[in-house]
Amino acid sequence: MQPAVCWWRNVGRAACALPSASFPEPARRLHKLSFLPNSTSTRCHSSFFAATDGQRFSSAHQLSSVSSDSTILRPGSRSCFKHSVKLFVNHAPTMTASKYQIAERGVPNSTDYRVYFKNENGQSISPLHDIPLYANDEKTVYNMVVEVPRWTNAKMEISLNEGLNPIKQDVKKGKLRFVANCFPHHGYIWNYGAFPQTWENPDHLDADTGCKGDNDPIDVLEIGSRIAKRGEVMQVKILGTIALIDEGETDWKIITISVNDPLAEQVNDITDVETVFPGLLRASVEWFKIYKIPDGKPENQFAFNGEAKDAAFATKTVTDTHRFWQQLVNKEVDNNGISCLNTTVDGSPYLVANDAADEVFAKSGTGGNPEPASEALHKWHFRSENSYSKL
Repeated sequence: MQPAVCWWRNVGRAACALPSASFPEPARRLHKLSFLPNSTSTRCHSSFFAATDGQRFSSAHQLSSVSSDSTILRPGSRSCFKHSVKLFVNHAPTMTASKYQIAERGVPNSTDYRVYFKNENGQSISPLHDIPLYANDEKTVYNMVVEVPRWTNAKMEISLNEGLNPIKQDVKKGKLRFVANCFPHHGYIWNYGAFPQTWENPDHLDADTGCKGDNDPIDVLEIGSRIAKRGEVMQVKILGTIALIDEGETDWKIITISVNDPLAEQVNDITDVETVFPGLLRASVEWFKIYKIPDGKPENQFAFNGEAKDAAFATKTVTDTHRFWQQLVNKEVDNNGISCLNTTVDGSPYLVANDAADEVFAKSGTGGNPEPASEALHKWHFRSENSYSKL
């Protein structure tokens, strides 16, 4: 089944034309849950930059009964405002229920824009080192740091070489980087982010892929029905993994679902994904294979011929990258340019006091020159043989 594409008619009150009757009930339900009724985007699944501030941070508040007050600190303002944010915490007694705030610095859509993290006491932390990987005592639920909400194009990522590792937008040739819309996909087709306290060691040769790590925290795809928010910390369970080989480096993509998603109980392993989300695995492999072609690069390759591995395999992979991170943060290996500044890892040579971390945040930039909206947000790229044409 090909992914559905639907458009806004951007006149008066926009209407979305989707032949929902032709799709199975789960697909129709997922579409309704992910729909942003007040979006100003030209597509029914809006881009982050097309939405208003209120839509960015609170449009999904009605999709879950689990919420709590969290504070967003806006740049250039002495005040802050409250919004409702989903913590997606399993109510089991052993679940770790931590709350995190984000603080934006710099002008949005500029190379100076950053998203910093603070704990529930308002103290500055690193999302890479200070947010625990595991969200419950049984180590069956994981914390995921959302870098890119679904159906957005801005390539946001945890900054590895900056103190406290804020989220920033990737830059290529001095310009902010956006992923192209390769038909029939629009932006990222899942909530995309990383597991904290993981690291794909660039000096470790992976026995399964035959390639070394890519020097990043392990990437995570969250396939649930809700569009997450940039900087959100979601609680997810692992379903499987895809092994992307990106320019000769191992780049694992861990497939997950929020533990509070309406369909979470039906999905526990990779075979369930095809049953409950038919076509999504195939579309995910295709997305990673072709998304760099509009930039003039060849197709990406995969280990295992693109076959997704099961939850047990993926869990072991995450455990390995967590061990590599422990070696990194404890200075047992070279840091490869990664800032390991942290406030919580006992025994780490990079451990600093809360005051020192707050000082790093206070010294971060607040300016920046916003770039015009990227043409990539509104263009389709259609594949013809080994290249893409724009429309």
